[in-house]
Amino acid sequence: MTIIIAFHTSNHRNFKNYYKGFVSQFYRSHFPVLLSYIRFLEMMPKAIAPLSSYFTTIKEEATGSEFIDSTSIKVCHNLRIPRHKTFLNIAGRGKGTMGWFYGFKLHLVTNYRGEVVDAKLTTGNVHDTKPVMELSRNLTEKLYADKGYISKNLTEKLKNKGVDLVTTVRRNMKAKTLSLWDKAMLSRQFIIETINVN
Repeated sequence: MTIIIAFHTSNHRNFKNYYKGFVSQFYRSHFPVLLSYIRFLEMMPKAIAPLSSYFTTIKEEATGSEFIDSTSIKVCHNLRIPRHKTFLNIAGRGKGTMGWFYGFKLHLVTNYRGEVVDAKLTTGNVHDTKPVMELSRNLTEKLYADKGYISKNLTEKLKNKGVDLVTTVRRNMKAKTLSLWDKAMLSRQFIIETINVN
């Protein structure tokens, strides 16, 4: 888990080079029983459950003004999808703001302070709106999201449980009347987007 997390916080773009040329060369003393690269790839899928459990230890309390967003976690380049074996039958092909990818989606809910309130990992082909009801089970008042979460059905379901879903609008939609507070909070969507990028 440490190696996987460290890779995503590093400047390396290729995991093979990171593992064989960086971890194996400079951090072998920190990992005395370091696996071979091939064996490590075989073991990586088993880290999904403990990584998900780790999220529960860093969750904070909801404040009444939360943000929701998702980010793609690519497991390989699109050209290598037919040959990819590490997450075979586990990952899925999906589409994000940067186009098609093969992997997973990390769905995050944060409060206005940028603290993680809840998180869920799904395959890449799961629509952003699908995990919202589960992720909003402990939320109250306002949930701010981008236009990818526009759904009349979802808005009504959340309204019934006391949560007001506030989103931006698509170009072909009429402008919504929003309070100054809601407009100000939507402009702070960068809080969760910054977390997702990191």
